[in-house]
Amino acid sequence: MTSNLAGETPEPAGPGSPTAPVRASEDPVAPVRPAADPASRDDRAKSFELGAQVYAQVRPEYPPEAVAWLLPADAGPTTHVLDLAAGTGKLTRSLLERGLQVTAVEPSPAMRAELERTLPRATAVAGTAESIPLPDASVDAVVVGQAWHWFSPDPAAAEIARVLRPGGRLGVVWNVRDNTTDWVREFTEIIHRGDTLAPSYQPPDLGTSEAAPGSLAATGARFGPLEHTTFRWHATMTPADLRALAASRSYLLTLDEASREELLDAVDHLTSTHPDLRGRDVIELPYDAQCWRADRLPASHTPGDNHG
Repeated sequence: MTSNLAGETPEPAGPGSPTAPVRASEDPVAPVRPAADPASRDDRAKSFELGAQVYAQVRPEYPPEAVAWLLPADAGPTTHVLDLAAGTGKLTRSLLERGLQVTAVEPSPAMRAELERTLPRATAVAGTAESIPLPDASVDAVVVGQAWHWFSPDPAAAEIARVLRPGGRLGVVWNVRDNTTDWVREFTEIIHRGDTLAPSYQPPDLGTSEAAPGSLAATGARFGPLEHTTFRWHATMTPADLRALAASRSYLLTLDEASREELLDAVDHLTSTHPDLRGRDVIELPYDAQCWRADRLPASHTPGDNHG
């Protein structure tokens, strides 16, 4: 499937409502960035305070098929979904379009402000995966888009299990670029050039790493087995969007100005010289939406777990 990159548009009235993306050529003036360490996970996580507006403009949303797969099969108007580490609302929007009750938890004030501005129907609150500001057994589903790598797995899994009702669903999704495409592979090399942190994309760790993947032991006896699937799709963008997409990444946000511009210039060189990109006004960036889901076990299956 093909999807346009989402822009800073008001929340649509419902599924299928037209939106008009704001393109990267309309980029606001970048804020002055304080000194940060690109090798620090903490600094990288905090960097989105500076990149929230560009993030909202150019980061892709998620294919509808992937969102549906993450949610309970009977999700409807009374279903309460927690979008955890919701950012600027890339996944929140899809949940609202399905008519669900949505609470978006996001630690960054700047990211949360973007979400509140564009998606006023969502309930947006400050919080983290390790300290979710919701009561025990209060939500039917928890979804996480492009954010699990920022969590501390054990406390996050415990908190998610606490707020989920027994039988509730945890869904985790990453948009992962398809690096089998030549120019995408070159783009990925550029935006990771010099990056010392491990790639963020990985299966969610819900418990002990020693157990077999997907087993009850591996999910800390709070969740059933992990299921996995992939949805192939394409994001439509301009060459300027590709530069802004690179600029929205935590690695580039924490680089010094000269190093950041060097990588962004390399992205511009790629779009102006690669035979699959040169001279094009619109390009298609292929993604795999990598999805995982697991259901909260009933309390009788979770010895020692005193919540929900």
